[in-house]
Amino acid sequence: MFKQLHINVTLVDAWIQIPKYQKMLKALISNKEILLELANTPLNENCSAVILKKLPEKLGDPRKFLIPCGFSELMCKALADLGCQHQLDATLGLEKVRFTERISTRMTLELANWEICTPARIARDVLVPVEKFTFLADFVIVDYESDPRVSLIVGRPFLRIARALIDVHEEEIILRDGDEKINLEYET
Repeated sequence: MFKQLHINVTLVDAWIQIPKYQKMLKALISNKEILLELANTPLNENCSAVILKKLPEKLGDPRKFLIPCGFSELMCKALADLGCQHQLDATLGLEKVRFTERISTRMTLELANWEICTPARIARDVLVPVEKFTFLADFVIVDYESDPRVSLIVGRPFLRIARALIDVHEEEIILRDGDEKINLEYET
């Protein structure tokens, strides 16, 4: 490392400067093994991915995920929403479906657009048919204007009951019941 080091200083200047540089030169000479180790610093996988431009391909919006529900009185699609802690019926479509129990409620809900709404009632133990499976869920019935094609919003409780696996990259959701499963693809 110091084989190619040339210093052009007069002898008098060197004697004057030696006390100032003595500490630094001693540290450099005594730690040259450490300097050699630091000369080649390995990068972790995150840094090397950025430098080598091996970042994953940027993909577009996967669209909304709709689950087809086939009640005997009502054919509709349910929007899967991981941010929702309740199942909602936004168009009173489930009023046509027979329930085991309807309960009045005083709860208030804050919607995504920050609007506050008061649910009409809660429908308990609703049998939700999805292809060959039937799941049991509770729904909060809300009198609210929505898209008639998507009258239900299923949240985390329903997705947990259905043991849902969501693969955003492959644009599919897998619903499981015991050892059986069904694959549903994103719909537009």
